Amino acid sequence: MIASRMTLLICLLTLGLALPASGDELVVATFGGTFVDNSKKCHATAFEKATGSTVKYVLGSSVQTMAKLRAAGARAEFDVAYMDSQIVKQAKAEGLLQPLESGKIEGWNDLYEASRDKDAYWVSMMFAGTIITYNTNLVKTPPTSWGDLWKPEWKGKLAIPDISGTSGQQFLMAAARLNGGSVENIEPGFDAIKKLKPNVQMMYTQPDQIIPLFERGDIALAVWYTDRTGAAALKGVPVAAAYPSEGAIGIVPTVSVPKASAKRDLAQKYIAGLLSPEGQLCFGQSQFAGPTNRKVQLPPDLAKLVPYGPLVQRMFFPDTDLVAKKFPEWSERWGREIAR
Repeated sequence: MIASRMTLLICLLTLGLALPASGDELVVATFGGTFVDNSKKCHATAFEKATGSTVKYVLGSSVQTMAKLRAAGARAEFDVAYMDSQIVKQAKAEGLLQPLESGKIEGWNDLYEASRDKDAYWVSMMFAGTIITYNTNLVKTPPTSWGDLWKPEWKGKLAIPDISGTSGQQFLMAAARLNGGSVENIEPGFDAIKKLKPNVQMMYTQPDQIIPLFERGDIALAVWYTDRTGAAALKGVPVAAAYPSEGAIGIVPTVSVPKASAKRDLAQKYIAGLLSPEGQLCFGQSQFAGPTNRKVQLPPDLAKLVPYGPLVQRMFFPDTDLVAKKFPEWSERWGREIAR
């Protein structure tokens, strides 16, 4: 009897060793709203099916994720981090990330050069941009310039972003460039936004905070994202995208693996799914994200709406290293002069 039980135990152990590992949880810090909804549909579902692991999403902005990385220290609060490029470069410079093994990530060599960190600490899975989003029920002539935001007819009908988010930093750059300034000379941007502030109904800190305002007709125009605009329109929100003639401000959202995570192999399998043609096409159709994989072919109607081909070429991509250096000063000044 003892021998039979021992034989059974050995068989069960052997069977267990032969089965693929499953049950691991991959914790992913990402953006909320439609972004995480479409990430679940386009990326997490296929990843979980292929690996037997589960994905847990932790929501926050790039700045919030960066703050958690700093605070965590040697603890691994999450295994994959979504951050916009200027924030991820800070994380890399502070030694908070571990390098990716590009040879183990299928699709790496199919990416545009601008989508890959030269040292492989981060990779971009989409192109996006900061634009003017308008309420199609209230605005019959779409805006064509950043300067249209200052027109008196939109007083009380505007939403602009706080500087804690990428769109806020980029709106400050757009306002500066509109008035003769630049990333190096940001003064005209602060002056312009001070003048605009009395006309603003909401200064949002999370992108989807303004969706109810559009739905109720409380706002006509907002400084928002290309992908958020398309995804909201797909759900029936009365919005459309306007690319300013001076240039939309380009965004390169990235993914990376925190230094403290012990799940780099699993994280890289998740990242490979983001970069695959199937994952990028799904996310392009659902989240209106511009693909970074050169092999992705978008349907013609979608290609006109997302940062893809000619639309990307007309966008202004700021020097994110310079923005990262300037951001602490901008943020402190914004708190004193704009937010209060």
